[in-house]
Amino acid sequence: MMSGVILHGPPASGKDTVTEALVRLDKGYSLYRKLKVGPGRTTGYRQATYQEVDTLRDGGLIVYENTRYSATYVIDRPTLSNLLARAIPVIHIGQAQGIEALRQAFDAARLLVVSLWCPREIAAARIAKRNTGDDQERLRAWDSTEAIDADLRINTADISAACAAKSIDAALYAFRTEARRKYPSEAR
Repeated sequence: MMSGVILHGPPASGKDTVTEALVRLDKGYSLYRKLKVGPGRTTGYRQATYQEVDTLRDGGLIVYENTRYSATYVIDRPTLSNLLARAIPVIHIGQAQGIEALRQAFDAARLLVVSLWCPREIAAARIAKRNTGDDQERLRAWDSTEAIDADLRINTADISAACAAKSIDAALYAFRTEARRKYPSEAR
């Protein structure tokens, strides 16, 4: 059964740190690296050109894209499909529309939605520590991140990344077990 984890949350809510803890917990987890066109951090992304993104868009191969921090971020169908077939992708997203786009594009996959959050003052300190030079823009993004319905909610200020990873792993196991019980023909 194909499954993945969607980590939703505002900037500095702990998506990178929790993903690292998930991979340490179980090598079956793998970060889905979005395509990124534009300035800023490169860690955790696959750098692309606007021409490459246009080619994907023209082919109907983009599941979701958004623009933030003067950059464009893209979730592409071919790479995510490949990752779903061989691992448990961990997909970072900050927009509710992105979650819905993922669910529609991969309706046969079991996607556990986890809402990560921390208080704004902790996010501000984490953002400042990154030293990206766009603190105010990231805090505006933090303020505009909408609440979602999630399978699991974690306040990353209250528990360690390792504990968060264990909670996510247990929730995914329960989620997959329930899906196997309900839909035995889809189990693999």
